[in-house]
Amino acid sequence: MEIVKTKIPDLYIVKPSVYEDHRGYFFESYNKEAFLRNGIDQNFVQDNESKSSKGVLRGLHFQKPPFAQGKLVRVMHGAVLDVAVDLRRNSPTYGEWASVELNHENKWMYWIPPGFAHGFVTLEDNTVFFYKCTNVYNKESEGNILWNDPELNIDWKLDNPILSEKDLVGPVLKDFISPF
Repeated sequence: MEIVKTKIPDLYIVKPSVYEDHRGYFFESYNKEAFLRNGIDQNFVQDNESKSSKGVLRGLHFQKPPFAQGKLVRVMHGAVLDVAVDLRRNSPTYGEWASVELNHENKWMYWIPPGFAHGFVTLEDNTVFFYKCTNVYNKESEGNILWNDPELNIDWKLDNPILSEKDLVGPVLKDFISPF
């Protein structure tokens, strides 16, 4: 397992070692010791899964403290463009974002620590997205940043995504007061 730093501190791309043969493949999707060697000391308490059609955009979501969540995300089937935005007000990269394509072929994962907004857009039909969370979901603690905030200028590689009612509205970063 290789854990690769991104341009934003504490945000990592996780590239598992995949062993393939005539029977199929095997890989470790999580290894606590590998995470600890890279300074990621977290316990996962909830797993989530979603299935989406091509062009669905979910995000940019976060949970406010004390229910802030770190997420280890991956694609079981299909492909996504996965985006994380740094909302940590004392971070030198506050308001910056990074993205990675996750798909069932590369089997990469994205470690998104607490204090980040997270979103993804599906690039294929029937995309199954899986994430491990470091805290339980709490409806009163959910928040979001508008997915198409012009200040963030995220390149979603898509002009007209399919959005939920919740994701059609939300604050832009300049009007946002970070709880992190």
